[in-house]
Amino acid sequence: MTESSASKANAPLFTVIGDRINPGFKSTKALLESGDMAGIQALARRQADSGAAALDFTVGPRAKDDPDFLVEVIRAVQEAVSVPLCFDYPEHEVQKVCLETYSPDQAGGAKPIINSMAETRWHMVDLLKIRPCRVMLMASERLEDGIGKPNKTAAEIAGTAKRAALRLVREHALTPDDIIVDVSISALIADTVGLNREALAAIGLIGSDPELSGIHISGGLSNIAQQLPPKAADGSDLKLQLECAFLTLARPLGMDTVLATPWRGFQTLPEDNYVLGVFKQVLQASGTDVLRQVRKLYRK
Repeated sequence: MTESSASKANAPLFTVIGDRINPGFKSTKALLESGDMAGIQALARRQADSGAAALDFTVGPRAKDDPDFLVEVIRAVQEAVSVPLCFDYPEHEVQKVCLETYSPDQAGGAKPIINSMAETRWHMVDLLKIRPCRVMLMASERLEDGIGKPNKTAAEIAGTAKRAALRLVREHALTPDDIIVDVSISALIADTVGLNREALAAIGLIGSDPELSGIHISGGLSNIAQQLPPKAADGSDLKLQLECAFLTLARPLGMDTVLATPWRGFQTLPEDNYVLGVFKQVLQASGTDVLRQVRKLYRK
């Protein structure tokens, strides 16, 4: 095996953006509420040590009311790790504080990531004037006749992604590598209209479009197994297996990045994997039949 082929064989399946600096996790919320900077730094280091290429970052609503605390946490995290930060705020003013505080030198020269830009909040492109950035682009909503509308079909998702990505390249001098398209992943148990099926089809459309060559495709994995039991009918970890099932189908279509907990141990699943097989059946279902198929995941 040549050095080149060996490096490809050992390359990670996905680029992981660590998702744990978020008060949506009870343990992280406790760290933030107590102002435990050492604990937050330890959490940041654990994610980086587990292979995270960047860290998603939010301290929740407190960022708007207490910008000094926001600055303190950003600086503490950057003292602990050298990976870039992905600032997860839809508010322009909060993003402004984040980007002005961020130190590229602390991240080895890497650009921060703005999470999330969208057609419906295009004014956020002004943030690119503060410093060079990468952008996580939400493809789940579009602007139509001045009104924001949710995207429900693969064509709508891919069309929105293409319009917005090409605008960022042509009008704002971003490179394709600077753009990460977020294809929303839905809770499986509530997906009675095939949103995950359409998301996978959209990944295929985006990943095969030559005009979008070089951009990245991502999604938040933790949504898919919400409100489901911990164990599958075959005794395996249901939540992890479902996340891996989605990735197994999405990776060949062009998905290369995940927003997730980096120590979860993601892997592609073999064709005979029980959860993967049932997941494929769920994707083909609609209406109340979705619930009947989902039950097969955890009931023999």
